[in-house]
Amino acid sequence: MNWLGAPFGSEVVVRAAIAGSAVALMCAIVGTWVVLRGSVFLGDAMSHGMLPGVALASAVGGNLFVGALIAALAMAYGVAALSRSSRFSSDTSIGLLLVGMLAVGVIVVSHSSTYAVDLTAFLFGDVLSVRPRDIAVLGAALAFIAAVAFVGRRAFVAATFDVRKAATLRLNPRLAAIALTVLIAVAIVASFHVVGTLLVLGLLVAPPAAATLWAHSIGRIMVLAAGIGVVSVWLGLLVSWHAATAGGASIAAVAVGIFFCSVIAATIFQRVTA
Repeated sequence: MNWLGAPFGSEVVVRAAIAGSAVALMCAIVGTWVVLRGSVFLGDAMSHGMLPGVALASAVGGNLFVGALIAALAMAYGVAALSRSSRFSSDTSIGLLLVGMLAVGVIVVSHSSTYAVDLTAFLFGDVLSVRPRDIAVLGAALAFIAAVAFVGRRAFVAATFDVRKAATLRLNPRLAAIALTVLIAVAIVASFHVVGTLLVLGLLVAPPAAATLWAHSIGRIMVLAAGIGVVSVWLGLLVSWHAATAGGASIAAVAVGIFFCSVIAATIFQRVTA
């Protein structure tokens, strides 16, 4: 018991656990739609496409979160605009914009005297450096995401599974798609300081993907994904404390590990009950 409780006797780790849990809850809500809509590549591109916004905001002394949000939304808009052309698939558009945004971001960041530190923090985050102000920002983002997801749940369901029916019911599938894109951007932007852009996708995809193996309704998938995400955060911090590994990476690794364990368990369960 002392082995389990020792890390959480530290105020730093407790703040990290609270912040990480907030990220897990956000990612459970948004990630469920990402997985169900098959938008994982878009989420990955948006998380990396934030770099120019963060770099420019840092260079001019602006707000990093505002810069990141603008860049993420610009990335999503660019993908949508290019995808309207019959000459380009969505994968092609996402791939080209991803490389372009990353290149611009690295060029801007390379002029900073703290290049290595800034880029490392952006890519991998620092969950153990979370401050009370960061927790407040995460709480506000979580409240916003939960409220929009609840209000727009019918439109999101219809737009995800039957666009024609959504239009027939006057649920405006295009507006629903835009709203979901904004939610993805908010979740990624609010989370990158904690777990970094390379690792946020782990919490955004792994818990909901694991949950879909055991739950068959959207509400249950979100609840189960939230539980898996929170467990991943606490177990990841526990591993990080005792193994002296990076906190964000440990959290993401645990989340992905739980997914693969779920795949194996679900496969065995299906064969036993067949």
